[in-house]
Amino acid sequence: MFDFRQLRYFIAVAEELSFTRAAQRLHLSQPPLSQQIQALEQDLGVRLLERDKRNVTLTAPGRLFLDQARQILAMADEARSQVAEAAAGFSGHLKLAYTVSVSFHPALPQTLLRLGQNAPNVRVWLSEMYSEPQFSAIRNGQIDVGFVRDVPTHEDDARVLRIDVIDREPLVLALPSGHRLAGRQCVELSEVAGDPFVVQPRELAATLYDRLVRLAAKAGFHPVIRQHAQQINGLLALVAAGIGMALVPASMQVVKLAGVSYVPLGDPDAYLLLAVASQADSASPVVQQFLETVNQAKAALGL
Repeated sequence: MFDFRQLRYFIAVAEELSFTRAAQRLHLSQPPLSQQIQALEQDLGVRLLERDKRNVTLTAPGRLFLDQARQILAMADEARSQVAEAAAGFSGHLKLAYTVSVSFHPALPQTLLRLGQNAPNVRVWLSEMYSEPQFSAIRNGQIDVGFVRDVPTHEDDARVLRIDVIDREPLVLALPSGHRLAGRQCVELSEVAGDPFVVQPRELAATLYDRLVRLAAKAGFHPVIRQHAQQINGLLALVAAGIGMALVPASMQVVKLAGVSYVPLGDPDAYLLLAVASQADSASPVVQQFLETVNQAKAALGL
């Protein structure tokens, strides 16, 4: 069976219509070139070239085979390029999950924009998912990576997952605009002891719920829960309605809702983790490319 080298030799001779010029182009002597063309013709069982001492011409089968040889080499080059891209993580598929609150943080769009520039042939499948389910989904292969708001609490998850911290995002109070503390530069959580809060149900958003309880306990009180909302952005509508205040990541301040004021907290423990979770032993080039892109986005954002 003919090989790629013979195809390249034949194409050179067919384009130059001269064994001498083809040999010079290929940087080899003429006898081995002639031998390889003869071997190719014997393998195919047809004469591809007519030659005499002065001229070389293509036969009818030779003209047909020239087109096929060019296509074969082009396909081989394309396959080589695609394999190299896949090995470098520049092509393939990536299943990415993120919590709803992460959609407000600049790290998510910055990472996706940079990934599109660095590896435009990577197809990204996005899904919203709370942090705890993400850990299980990564372990089970349902997703490849996830933007999470906490570290794994289960031993099995902690053992097999890699956690790359992006940010420790400050938490702020979202207050009704008419609240007595609205407009302050900074407040202590103890100043709102006894005031009502609106929260997501703990079974959906344990990280933020537990952080509120811990910060309140540190300030000497237990938060009064007035109402629940399924999504974190739904909390702001309840705040605007004057039902209560909410503890939210600082990035949510991009949501300008009439009737809502944001005030920073003075407690240094008032933050929410932002990290990327993946399989610790992942050999996927696409995952590695994604993690490198996350680091680039993190550096660009000054985090």
